Amino acid sequence: MRLDELTDLYRLHPQLQALNRLLLSDERTVRLNGIQGSSVPVLFSTLMKHFNCAQDVPYVFIMDDEEEAGYLYHDFVQVLGDEKVLFFPSSFKRAVKYGQRDSGNEIMRTEVLSRIHDATSLFIVTTPSALSEMVVTREKLNQQTISLSEGERVDIAFMQETLLNLKFNRVDYVYEPGQYAVRGSILDVFSYSCEYPFRIDFFGDDVDSIRTFDVNTQLSEKRLASVNIVPQLSVEAENRQCFLEFLPPSARLVLKSKVYVHDVVEQIFHDGFLQQAIIAGEDKTELEEFQEREKLARDTLLVRPSSFRLLADRFRTIELSGGQADSSADVLSFSTRVQPVYHKNFDLIFQSFQDFMAKGYRLYILADSEKQTERLRQIFEDKQSNISFTPVKRTLHCGYVDDNLKACFFTDHQIFDRYHKYNLKSEKAHRGRVALTLKEIQQFELGDYVVHIDHGIGRFGGLVRIPNGEQMQEVIKLIYNHDDIVFVSIHSLHKVSKYKGQEGEQPRISTLGTGAWERMKEPRRRLRTLRAT
Repeated sequence: MRLDELTDLYRLHPQLQALNRLLLSDERTVRLNGIQGSSVPVLFSTLMKHFNCAQDVPYVFIMDDEEEAGYLYHDFVQVLGDEKVLFFPSSFKRAVKYGQRDSGNEIMRTEVLSRIHDATSLFIVTTPSALSEMVVTREKLNQQTISLSEGERVDIAFMQETLLNLKFNRVDYVYEPGQYAVRGSILDVFSYSCEYPFRIDFFGDDVDSIRTFDVNTQLSEKRLASVNIVPQLSVEAENRQCFLEFLPPSARLVLKSKVYVHDVVEQIFHDGFLQQAIIAGEDKTELEEFQEREKLARDTLLVRPSSFRLLADRFRTIELSGGQADSSADVLSFSTRVQPVYHKNFDLIFQSFQDFMAKGYRLYILADSEKQTERLRQIFEDKQSNISFTPVKRTLHCGYVDDNLKACFFTDHQIFDRYHKYNLKSEKAHRGRVALTLKEIQQFELGDYVVHIDHGIGRFGGLVRIPNGEQMQEVIKLIYNHDDIVFVSIHSLHKVSKYKGQEGEQPRISTLGTGAWERMKEPRRRLRTLRAT
């Protein structure tokens, strides 16, 4: 069974029909009581897939902190995929007051802004700190967005001029947001609206194809029908507004406590930016200090608490609570409990599972690896127990029991006491690698030492273009002993890394064709094998 198939099971949930009617009514606030574990992403994913109340309506989930938001986002992606689920983080590292921007987070924020008006059926997961920051206005976003589609007629020279006007930097090879490169009829551009850069292939003045590509391998990946190219918007000090103003009136806010969200927004505005964030560095001139102060001015970058409250009150709200239901008309009660804590005590697990089965509950075990569910099944068989369960491919963060459905949705990582990490979509945008990157290549000097996994230690001979059939190919030139040369395609960057030896000690350049490098690697392979066993 796949995880997304749980939504088919939840279509029959006795409370979801009632929730659908409430959300289609004129109620301004709906309170959901008794929501525990990862039942929230399952319930709302079912609403999006099967019920009218979530069709063509964006839902904004405001979690208390980034960790909670990260796990909710990950759960949604596990069930729905990442096309309809977006993460809207703070644009700053650590707390807002430190003023340290994060380019990966800026990509995620810009992607959300650029997609809100294109697709209304969205789940957006965020935090109060992210909402406390102003965003560029829709008008300014539209002015600075380049929209391209396959088959569209566009002059490539005009595209270059437009990118320069939007402050994109021209480079030889694209490796970070805000850059573009031109090679013949191919335009590479790294927009702030996507975690991957775009490769646009022109045929004359026609857009022949659009693909994303990997900056490390330079290989094309997913083909796209259209794209939005957006510059860095965080530098815009003017024409800013609260994120809530970006949302259509039909949007719904999902949160635990309005009071808590308002308090966080108020505290962030009150704290503003620390002096060391405003003036980072002793060698700044008076003019530079003034410019930095202007860039990090509280009134231009942070939302006023009073304005936030007024804007938030415009939207219909769904409050999540784990408490008992009130007698109010807008309250809907669920009956869920978090997965019991077993601490790998299988005697306790056997007893608990048998008790659930005796009460008529169905058992579902969620795991990312089929080996884990098979391991559990084998343990139960070895104990000669009568426990049966349905394995579910992919897992959630926190298992739970649903008394309304008489079903248990337990996770293998909780059963075996393993840490469960969430992954954000755009972690690829700011994840470092040991392998040589294009950014590092740009910083290399001729003669620097590098290591090729197959050929050994050589010297960097620069980036060159060599004939490859009727076209020219970009390669890295490596120079070995006796002036032997190896050309490495930029598609094979994963095989090349920077030499790391003792400071001041020069390495011995490898000689090609002797097998010395392979013999040197062999003891290390054996050592890794021994450690693994």
